[in-house]
Amino acid sequence: MKETYSEIVIKNSRFICYLIPISSSDISFYLDNIKKKHPKASHYCYAYIYDSVFHSSDDGEPGGTAGMPILNVLQKEDLNHVLAVVVRYFGGTLLGAGGLVRAYTKSVVETLKISNFVDLVKGFKISITFSYEEEKNILFLLSHSVIEKREYLEQITYICLIPSDVLSNLSSYHVTVIDDVYFSKK
Repeated sequence: MKETYSEIVIKNSRFICYLIPISSSDISFYLDNIKKKHPKASHYCYAYIYDSVFHSSDDGEPGGTAGMPILNVLQKEDLNHVLAVVVRYFGGTLLGAGGLVRAYTKSVVETLKISNFVDLVKGFKISITFSYEEEKNILFLLSHSVIEKREYLEQITYICLIPSDVLSNLSSYHVTVIDDVYFSKK
């Protein structure tokens, strides 16, 4: 997913929603950038989900009318590693609690409609070394993996991204785990 945004106007208030893929729960960088883009906005309400960590903020809107509705949409869509920030420019008309909940929810839903999400798989980046005779079997075992690099010397070495459950199937081979990763099967 790439950063995506959209804008809706409700009773002269502008709601600009940004959906941003995140690689940690430290979102201060993203919030600072959005505040620089919109220095005169009234509110910067947000929610994010990163693995089992989630948080929301109403940023001065009445409690429960902005951050939680944003978070509810992310949870309903079963999203992960995503930050949703809704920037509001107040238009002079009070929307009431119900109107704010509907506006913030709609802002996120409309942005989701134009977003391109990619399912990420939790796994490992590994190096695996094996003989030429074993290549066909290795390719079968790695059928749900992404091979990033192949090196053909005395033996074959692959650098690849594998789903977590594949690692146990490779125990009879020389495998080095390089890192824990999330990746797209493409």
